[in-house]
Amino acid sequence: MKFLKSLLLMLALTLSNHSMAASFDHEYASWNNLLAKHVTWLPGNKQTVVNYAGFQKDRGTLKQVLNEWSAVSKTEFDAFNRSQQMAFLINAYNGFTVELILTKYPNIKSIKEIGSLFSSPWKQEFFTLLGQKRHLDWIEHEQLRPNYKEPRIHAAVNCASIGCPALRNEAFTATKLNVQLDDGMRRFLSDSSRNRVKNGELQVSPIFKWFAEDFEKGHQGFKEVKDVFAKWAKDMSSSPEIVDKLASKSLHIAYTDYDWSLNDAKR
Repeated sequence: MKFLKSLLLMLALTLSNHSMAASFDHEYASWNNLLAKHVTWLPGNKQTVVNYAGFQKDRGTLKQVLNEWSAVSKTEFDAFNRSQQMAFLINAYNGFTVELILTKYPNIKSIKEIGSLFSSPWKQEFFTLLGQKRHLDWIEHEQLRPNYKEPRIHAAVNCASIGCPALRNEAFTATKLNVQLDDGMRRFLSDSSRNRVKNGELQVSPIFKWFAEDFEKGHQGFKEVKDVFAKWAKDMSSSPEIVDKLASKSLHIAYTDYDWSLNDAKR
């Protein structure tokens, strides 16, 4: 009898977890609508600008979205599949970053103005996620990077800066996640203002220096940083000669300066 009660309890908890997971909007309709309304691709479709003034007018709707995410429990999150978890964390990072900017907007020119000498903007515990107060670094460095081992997330999470890979004008979803991550990398690497071959050098974003270890562990088949540029060689250049050099990984890498200016549509 005791065993049967334990079995029934476990079954009830399992069904409850599946029910909670099923009730969550994994299409992120409200967040998707906000992004479609306030994020615009620039000519060339490689960078976006964010209408923070527009987000400010819709801040009530944004807060409602963020509150819904904050209400997700650890138990509910654990019932998500891997892609659902990743999409949730990426959307949360991007959504709470927009909210962080709005706490200072319009009197802000860079996210780095937030915080202090001893506390960066990414260490500000200003939101709740999975039952506890969190900061943005917790999402990226304590969850996404170590738990999912997916280097393409560096073209998905957006730090509200021009130097960062674009904030997509659509929500990340589990069903489209792989396509969205690949597309983000392709757009970022094909942006010659941040990644290019010039004067015989492969000049790339310092993102590939800061997070080199994520591209060197065999994830997505990458065993060294140059593997990334070899994979997307044809997106980085239309020159057969340069494509061959990228594919053969024969070019010396140099790192460009990172532009921390706000990715504001009104800049």
